[in-house]
Amino acid sequence: MSLRQNAYQLFKMGEGIGPVGESKPMAHVGKKASALDLDSAEAMALQGLTFLAQEPARLLRFLKLTGLELQDARALAGTPELAIAVLEHLAQDESLLLVFATSCAVAPASIGLAISLLRSQGA
Repeated sequence: MSLRQNAYQLFKMGEGIGPVGESKPMAHVGKKASALDLDSAEAMALQGLTFLAQEPARLLRFLKLTGLELQDARALAGTPELAIAVLEHLAQDESLLLVFATSCAVAPASIGLAISLLRSQGA
């Protein structure tokens, strides 16, 4: 399933904002930040979006700070632009970054690498 399809599934929520399921650690990203490819960066962004959507307050804060409406985020699901916005949002709040990294078994430094990689792909 592609990143866009996975992201679309995430946003196929009913009315209101609620949890969308459990986040599972990404074994292929692991704790080392050095071995990151485009697929891993996209998967990390999707995992970040899932992490934000699991708690309505997190998702609402992301939407407010990015200026996006929920329908805008749904429309952008699976795009490099939304992936970068999610990862940048996580990276800008150290406590949120550390909670995400711990809960998803991702090295905090890998977020910056993923952002750079996604940007270099033309986003």
